[in-house]
Amino acid sequence: MKNNMICDLETGVCGVTGEEEIEVTDFNQVKKSVNFYYVTDPICSHCWAIEPELRRFVEQYGDYFNFHTVMGGLLERWHDGPIDPANGIYKPADVAGHWREVGEHSRMPIDGTLMIDNPVQSSYPPSRVFKMIQKYHDDKLAYEYLRRTREALFLFNQNISDISVLIEIVNKLGLDGEAIVNEAEQPIGQKLLNEDFGLTRSLGARGFPTIIMVNEENKGVKIVGGRPFESYVNGLKQVLNTEELEPKKQSPLSSLLGKEKLLLSKEIEAMYDVERPDVHSFIEKELSPDQYQAKEILGESYFTTTK
Repeated sequence: MKNNMICDLETGVCGVTGEEEIEVTDFNQVKKSVNFYYVTDPICSHCWAIEPELRRFVEQYGDYFNFHTVMGGLLERWHDGPIDPANGIYKPADVAGHWREVGEHSRMPIDGTLMIDNPVQSSYPPSRVFKMIQKYHDDKLAYEYLRRTREALFLFNQNISDISVLIEIVNKLGLDGEAIVNEAEQPIGQKLLNEDFGLTRSLGARGFPTIIMVNEENKGVKIVGGRPFESYVNGLKQVLNTEELEPKKQSPLSSLLGKEKLLLSKEIEAMYDVERPDVHSFIEKELSPDQYQAKEILGESYFTTTK
């Protein structure tokens, strides 16, 4: 699979660009009724950037579909030749500036200096661990693991291709990190990952993030790259052939923070339609002082639970 490390700010795609915002297509090979496929990768910066909009969409409209996370395989390994010469990606250090730019543009901050000092060598190890958690536990816990890997990489500059880092992340989920990570490095881990790669190809996903929604008639929409919240809603309306959808009311902030453990200001703004200057006052109204800690990273506020 081609490794395209560049992330385009206009299209919001890590990988091949040039896709339409919402592309009506046909997925007769998909057999389930109403499915939402999120094709992604742990080191995809634009996947990190869309978390605010995607979380709200799934929270409010998730009753309409079955959610499936699919690993796409962004970086198998670095090698001596150019990875993406058209976009100036020849070595890991070339990624740092692109990541920082994506973080500043989306306000989902990315440190990125790790790619200069201690670069991620492959996105396959964290992807294989995702598949093992998904296999032995459930999609929900696997998705929580994926979020923790992105926090570790993008916010806290940890190398998530390092086995010891992965073990620590899995341990914090209450699982046996050493056992899961070690098994992920066995042939079963790559076998499960290859199955996702096959699904990625069959869905026609060439860049990340790609979101594909397929209805009971095997007709679908494909949404590529970082898009506004309304694009996902409109895509769902198209695939369901309806003009009206009934969104669920957002969970209270206390519930959301309790579940997520860490939320950036941008994520709270997107979920609750709060303006950036009003975030702190909104949080003070919704939470008691002993429920959270307010912190800052790269000029952005974030909030963690104390429970």
